[in-house]
Parts: sequence; structure tokens; C-alpha cells
Amino acid sequence: LLPPRPRTGHKGTFGHALLVAGGSGHMGAAVLATRAALRSGCGLVTTRVPGRGEQVLQTAIPEAMCDIDPDMDRITGLPKLDPFKAIGVGPGLGSHADTSLVVKRLIQEAQVPVVFDADALNLLAANPTWLAFLPAGSVLTPHPKEFDRLVGSPSRSSADRSEHAVELARRTRCVVVLKGAPTAVYSPDGSIYYNSTGNPGMAKGGSGDVLTGLITGLLAQGMSIWAAAVVGVHLHGSAGDLAAARSGMDGM
Repeated sequence: LLPPRPRTGHKGTFGHALLVAGGSGHMGAAVLATRAALRSGCGLVTTRVPGRGEQVLQTAIPEAMCDIDPDMDRITGLPKLDPFKAIGVGPGLGSHADTSLVVKRLIQEAQVPVVFDADALNLLAANPTWLAFLPAGSVLTPHPKEFDRLVGSPSRSSADRSEHAVELARRTRCVVVLKGAPTAVYSPDGSIYYNSTGNPGMAKGGSGDVLTGLITGLLAQGMSIWAAAVVGVHLHGSAGDLAAARSGMDGM
């Protein structure tokens, strides 16, 4: 499912991704998501960060472009969205009222697929009417607790949660990546993919931020939402398996 890389390609050939991530005390999430988007093969990655995050991001990942919010500690606005082929939002974002309005504006204005993760999902759960207006062809990447908040009630079992995920994907016309062991990818057409890679060593903070960046970068290259989600989840788990073989599941 990975797209070919033509020998005559240039950075514009492989898409431009935007990440909206990071906040006071959580700039690491923006770094992890940005690095993963670049590892996806995406040609260009721009990350919107609070003012205090500029030095962090540009030192850690010099090949990424940094779009700087005027607020030092949180994200209160967006750049012009025209240049971007895919957008990822949520890692380390926080849930301040100004940030909530940024997510709302993104839902209203985005013309490309959006990956919603972490605090963006929590903001959707706090404003459930927004779910009806999500850009078609977007991706939701909740872990089980985030998912239960999204649908408004705790699931009685994993089977019950799976039924709710099928319905959420159908209703929102989005792909739902329900993270877990195994991670499952739900398509709006009702099909489900259960991932076969990954291990318990990945059960650590930051793993989800990496997945968000990876899926966003694959979408920016023109992959379908279903293919980007399935390939992203599979490669993410494969990378975890390689890391476990090298460092052990405790130390990875």
C-alpha cells in the first residue's frame, strides 16, 4: 500500500503536512509527532507550536519548519491552511478555551484529512455536536478511555466498544483507530483491520504522538485514509517490535 517514490520526485512531490501540537510542559509531544511525520517519507512538515516551543522544536528537529503562535504557552491560532495536504492535531495541546476554539476553527475550515488525537479528542468529547461537522475522510485515534468519552458512555466490554467504534466511523465518515492490544482500525464502510504488530513495551507515554505524526505524514503523501491508517498502525507496531528486540520491552 505504500506509494512509490519516483526517481524524479522532489520535496513537493511527497506532500506537506501540518501538525498542531505542544503546550506548556508538553513540547515533547510535538517533537515526537513531528519526527514521526518526517520519518513517514513526507516531503515537508510544518508544526504550529506555542512561542516557548520554537527553540525546542528547531533544536530537536532542524529539518522541520516551525510556525510560531503569539502565545508563549498554548496554541491560540492557525496558519493559512492552503499549503497543506494533511493535518494532525492534539498531541500535548491542552484544553484551554482558546485552544478549543482553534480545534473548532480547524473543523470548520480544513479541506484536507485531519488526524484528531489526544487533547483534540478530549475537546471533541467536551463538545459532542462538533462530531457531526468533522471533515469527511479524517482519522480519530483514541485510546479506550478517550473513546468512551467520545461516545459519551463507558463500554461494558471490548466487544461493546468495538460495536460503538463501527457506529462512530459510519456516523462521522471517518476512520477510527482504536488503540490497544491489538489496535483496530474501523472504516466508515464497516470493515475492520486488527493489527498484528506491536508489543507491551509500547505502553508508554509518547507512543500515540508518534502514531499521529506517522499517519499524518502518510496522508500528506496522498494515501487514502484507510490505507494511511492501516499502514501507519502496522509500521508503528513494527518499529516497536524492532525497538523491543534491540532494547527490551522495559528499556525501549
